[in-house]
Amino acid sequence: MPDNNRHDRLTLPATRQLLVEGGDARITLASGQDCNKYGCSPEPDPGLIGFGSATASTISETGFNAADQLRRRLLSDADTQAPATLYARELNRLRQELIQLCGISDLPGLDIVFAASGTDLHLIAAQLISNGADVSTLALMLNPEETGSGVPAALAGRHFSAHTARGNSVNAGSTIKGTAAIEVVAVPIRETDGIPRPATVVDAEIESLAANAIKHGRRVLLILTDVSKTGLIAPSVVCVVALQRRWPDKLDILVDACQFRLAPATLRAYLAHDFMVAVTGSKFLTGPTFSGALLIPSAVAQRLHNRPLPPALQTYSAAADWPVGWDGSGVLDPDASNFGLLLRWEAAITELRAFRAIPEAVAKRFLQSFAEAVQHRLSRDPGFELIPAPLINRRPLIEAAGWDHIRTIFPFLLHHPANAVRSGPLSKEETTLIYRQLQDTLTPHPDPDTGSACTTLRFQLGQPVAAGQRNGMPVSALRLCNSARLVIEAATGPGQGAAVIERALCALDKTALLIRRLSS
Repeated sequence: MPDNNRHDRLTLPATRQLLVEGGDARITLASGQDCNKYGCSPEPDPGLIGFGSATASTISETGFNAADQLRRRLLSDADTQAPATLYARELNRLRQELIQLCGISDLPGLDIVFAASGTDLHLIAAQLISNGADVSTLALMLNPEETGSGVPAALAGRHFSAHTARGNSVNAGSTIKGTAAIEVVAVPIRETDGIPRPATVVDAEIESLAANAIKHGRRVLLILTDVSKTGLIAPSVVCVVALQRRWPDKLDILVDACQFRLAPATLRAYLAHDFMVAVTGSKFLTGPTFSGALLIPSAVAQRLHNRPLPPALQTYSAAADWPVGWDGSGVLDPDASNFGLLLRWEAAITELRAFRAIPEAVAKRFLQSFAEAVQHRLSRDPGFELIPAPLINRRPLIEAAGWDHIRTIFPFLLHHPANAVRSGPLSKEETTLIYRQLQDTLTPHPDPDTGSACTTLRFQLGQPVAAGQRNGMPVSALRLCNSARLVIEAATGPGQGAAVIERALCALDKTALLIRRLSS
């Protein structure tokens, strides 16, 4: 007679291996290397100084240890509980702690869906809104250079990578079977030279597109990006609130906060206005790459919880990734699990827990000092061109009182020296070369303007992002970023904040040296 209580015993690979499983092709280690396409290793690299959180960060010792301890705990419980049960238990624990650490535990009916990445979250949110609806949907987003290259495909219900989070091989760009057809329009937020377009112009374009779609009987999914890869908020919060008031039953709003550069008060304000919010643990929090969460406010959850999901989403999502009571998750595999996602969120929550323990006034002082020092350094060196950005403004939802109104992403172009054969900004290829060289130690090279210390240090900045054209040549910007991990370090004792800032300035010194070497 069969034993109905038996289950397959959980087996797990090493922690470093788990951390690169359960995502798409972007998380895979590059051939012959110990890092993924973002330049991040699945193990701590204490010698690599991270200022690249707008892209990704190598996992910290603290985060890795937390992930490793969770793996050991899972294995110790494997004799008494099935793998899917263990996965659901631990994911529910993280769901509750994330709510508590974000200061939103008193918001009734709030639900959280976990997913491998911010791109996966856009796919899930779009299908949740559109699948089974009686009208077609128009999705309005910013240009993908400011959000993510795979986001347009994800919103449209297409595969955005050759591999899914559940390990399936697919044809990138092809339609996911059974998904709702969604038209996607991307609105640029920078001029051709990389300068931000006026907010009024962007808002007017968004409003016109939304009005036309609704006039023709369509529903609109509007993506409010807070903040983009270069630190912009668009469309303006004023515009989005006005559109919501104008068409409360025709418009869904998803806040792309995948950078997670939000204070609790800001997150609360978005949710209180019935905006869904997508966050990740791998940007500002500096957790390992590929850890997403979709926060769904009560009113939206009540409206959508019985919406059907395309069965093909099984390749991206497991039933336990969803809260209990969501009818649509019934098409997903109840025995599926993604322990890589679980361990990555465990590491990210560990960073968030430490960050939230720091008094906000302390965090604000350091973030402001860092911003002033970096902007001053970038503005006085002819080798750099700080790309301008408007002040962070989330009115009328919330006043600029929290730490998250302070700029934490600093994109800048690199320029040849005045005495070089070539003038003007470096090409995209040259900027990428310097980005990579920053991560290596340099051979001794006498330089009157640079101390020897910076040549021996290794720095990781944000990957180059497209920044328009100059003189008909495409250019890209490096990004120097602040992060929760740096705030935590700055708060550990007297002088630590100054030491972090000094290292940031040293990274810029090394960048300037590399420009001079390249141009000589």
